[in-house]
Amino acid sequence: MNALRRIKWQYAIIALIAVAAAAFGLLRPQLVPTASSANQKLSATDRIKKNPPPTLFSDTDIASIGKLAAAQSAKADTLFAQWKRTHGTTRDDKAFAAWAARQIPAPPAAKQRTAELHEVQALAKTRTAAGKKAATWLELNGKKDIWKLYLHDRRELVPALQGAAEKAQLKAALKLAKTVSDQLAARDRQPAPFVLDSTLRPEKHIKPGAKGPYSYPSRHAARSAAAVTFLSALSPHRADEYRWMRDQVLYSRLYMAGHVSSDLTAGTLLGDLIGDYELAVGGH
Repeated sequence: MNALRRIKWQYAIIALIAVAAAAFGLLRPQLVPTASSANQKLSATDRIKKNPPPTLFSDTDIASIGKLAAAQSAKADTLFAQWKRTHGTTRDDKAFAAWAARQIPAPPAAKQRTAELHEVQALAKTRTAAGKKAATWLELNGKKDIWKLYLHDRRELVPALQGAAEKAQLKAALKLAKTVSDQLAARDRQPAPFVLDSTLRPEKHIKPGAKGPYSYPSRHAARSAAAVTFLSALSPHRADEYRWMRDQVLYSRLYMAGHVSSDLTAGTLLGDLIGDYELAVGGH
């Protein structure tokens, strides 16, 4: 069952339990939470249960960035085949990270990036309260939690040892995507759209003359693409759903001026490469 949809109907049950618990509490002394229970780290599933998804963007909204992202997959497969011919399927994260970084194109020329900034500025004028709510949720959960929840959904159907191994592999892919995208961003030093135009996100309080944060390539895109490539190989019948969620995350970054489109395509290419690598070294 779709994990995100399942969460929604669970709230009706949770509400009934909460009412019963409240009534029961009137008859029993209240327990004081211990320090360990109060500080207990929530799982990705619990965090999304506490903050379920609002209405997300329409298929029409996300179609354009989705096409650009989809085009990176074939490029990544072709490039990764070169790595695999030389290195096989032995894990070597350090060497692979250095190689993957070299496969990502240099940032576009200033003229193209300016044109992409104008597209983001035009999109910003169409923002709605509902759109901001959707983008905020996707920005918060699109880094890791959505993908962990999807894998949790799958783990209910596979043997425990297999599920544990796949959990570790997804975690490794997400971590590597963050590491390499951060390294490239620090190297290429391309300011985010809201740095170039502070009116796009006035709540960020960007100081005049600020250079960062940097946005090429997108960390959200790299993590999302790595997760989608990995998860789609495990559950091919759900690949369309995973790609749809990836496109939601990418569009949210345009919508709230975190990135321009070339940031997202570069991040997607990087993530697809990392997904291919994790599948190969994991024996999938």
